[in-house]
This record gives sequence, C-alpha cells and structure tokens, in this order.
Amino acid sequence: MQREAPRGQCTESQESVSFLMREKAGIREYDWWLLAIAGAICLLGVVEIYSATHNIRVPGSPVYMKQLYWLGLGVFCMLIISRVNYHRILEQAPVLYLIGIVALAAVLAVGQTRLGAKRWVHLMGESFQVSELFKLIIIIVLARFYSEVRTDQLTLGDFVKIGVLTGVPLLMILKQPDLGTALVLIPVAVVGAYLAGIQWKHAVALLVLAAVLIPVGWHYVLKPYQKERVQTFLRPEDDPKKSGYQILQSEIAVGAGGFWGKGLGRGSQNQGGFVPVRYSDFILAALAEETGFIGVFITLALYTALLLRLVHNAQRAMDRSGMYLVMGVAAILGFHLLVNAAMMIGKMPVTGIPLPLMSYGGSVTLFVFLALGLVMNVRIRRFVN
Repeated sequence: MQREAPRGQCTESQESVSFLMREKAGIREYDWWLLAIAGAICLLGVVEIYSATHNIRVPGSPVYMKQLYWLGLGVFCMLIISRVNYHRILEQAPVLYLIGIVALAAVLAVGQTRLGAKRWVHLMGESFQVSELFKLIIIIVLARFYSEVRTDQLTLGDFVKIGVLTGVPLLMILKQPDLGTALVLIPVAVVGAYLAGIQWKHAVALLVLAAVLIPVGWHYVLKPYQKERVQTFLRPEDDPKKSGYQILQSEIAVGAGGFWGKGLGRGSQNQGGFVPVRYSDFILAALAEETGFIGVFITLALYTALLLRLVHNAQRAMDRSGMYLVMGVAAILGFHLLVNAAMMIGKMPVTGIPLPLMSYGGSVTLFVFLALGLVMNVRIRRFVN
C-alpha cells in the first residue's frame, strides 16, 4: 500500500502538479495587451528599417534581419527574467551595482572607440553598450532604495544617497562621452523621489543646485561637439551643411510627409540617405516622410498606450518595490520617447537617444525587453505566490 503523506506536507507528485499550475498561471497572467502593443511597435520598426536600408549593401545579414535577431533574443531574455522572483533580484541590487560600475570602468579602460566615443565592449562576436545595461541596474537599485524608505517624505540624507547612487555612473557615462544615456538615468531618480514623497523645500533646493551646476557642466564636462549640438539646436540654419545638417534634414523629411506620407520606400529624404542614421536615432523622421502625419499619430498613440499599461501595472503591484520597478521602466521609456520625438522636429538638441523598440540596435533592444521582463515579473507575482 502507498503510505499517505503526513498532514500539512505534499507528496512529490503533488508538488510537481502545484509547480506546473503556478507556471501556467504565471504565463496566463502576463500583460498580453502590453506585449501586443510592444509587438506592434516592433513591427513598425522592422518595416521602417527595411524601407530605410533595403538598398544599402552591408556585409553580413541585412540590417532588418539583424534587428529581428535582436528582437528574438530580447523576447527570450524577457521570458527568463520574468520567471525569477523580483524580490530575489532586488536582494542582489548592491552586487549588480558594483558589477555595473566595474563594467563602466572597463569600458573606459579597454572599450572600443567609434567616432571619438568609447562606449562598447566586444563580447561573443558582438559589440555591447554597457551603459544600456546600467539603465536596468539603476532601476533595480533605486527601486530597492525607495522601497526601504520608512517615512512619508524623503530626508536630506536620502537625497544625498540618491545623488551618489545616480551621480557616480552618470559621470562615468559622461566620460565615454555619452550625454544622452547619462541623462536617461535622471528620470528614474526623479520619478521615484516624487512617488516616495519629496518636500517642496528640497525640490526648490535641487532646482537651484541644478541651475548652479549647468554652467559648470557647460564649461568643464561637455565636450566641444556636445556644446556645438546645443548651439546648433538653437540656430541650425547658421550651419546647414555641417552642424545643423541633422536637424534640418530631419525637419525637411517630417514636413515632406504631409498627412498621408509618400509611401514606404518612396521617401526622397529617406531613400536618398539625407536623413541621418535613419534606421536608428532618426527612424521617426523617416517614418514621418513615408507614412505622414497618420503614421506618426498611430506610432505615438501606441507608445502612449504602452506607457499607460506600465502605469496600470505599477498601480496593481503587490508591494512598493514592485511599483517602483515598473515606474522606473515607465520613466526611462517615456523620457526616450519625449527626447527622441522632440529631437526629430528640432525642439531638443541631438543627443543620440534612440526610439525604444523601433530604432535599430542590439544593446537598447535587449535593455527594453529585459525591462519589460521586470514588468511581467511584478505583474505575475500577484498570482503565483
């Protein structure tokens, strides 16, 4: 006869069934609306990358095929990180932060240099931008910090700690130099501070400090080409063939698209190569020329829906740490969207910030899907615990 298990304990078969049920529940409880929206944006990106690069001969696979590879790898990474309890990930925040700092230091020491910037490391036959990975780390580190604050409002000491946690990697990324990625770290800290409770006197003090540091950063931190970009943003028509070229060509492409656009593969600015990095940083300008106002409207509507779904998931997180994780993801993606769209129409300086899920790039694609994996992780913990 089979001996019964003691009361309060499960047999091995019962534990296996329970595990499978939790796994099925976890997959079922993914935010499929969020994934569908992200998938639609990715599809738009691949189509536009194909349109922008199909007549370019490059060694190896076509650019759109490389993007499909990164998207597939990104989805795989998303599934993996979604299955690891995010509380365990938060427990390792100090270790992850240390690893990230060491990796940034390694980039400065032995990283690959392209166009005067040292931002990449070569690994397994591919070049990776470590600063993209650190965006994920700063989300995790600050989420743990904010969730451990036990008061209704942040103290001055809390702000000092936040400044150190964010400032050290920010300065290291600026050293590469990479102004765009460095600035992306700030919204995570700002949004988290707002949600954790910021006193108005501290907010005013931070604004004053920022006003004081801007001239210092201008004279001692920014590189000459970065200063030129800011000056060009103010008056791009002063040097239309050099420093003002990118902004002016982007604005021409956007205006040429009209309401309906010229059609995929028919944009003269896009197909003629006048739009700079048209499959990456300025992919929205290329899309605007070929699909017009209606195409850009649909794209921005999808991004808005994506951000709203992220906020929805943050509101329904099982604890504060989960909420801070999801809002950190929303802060970074929202900042990317705002800066990239404004850059396209000449309302912000060119900073090299790509459009998430649409722009070509392995490192940024992996970051976005790992971040979405964290969101799925937070969501399904409400059901599988």
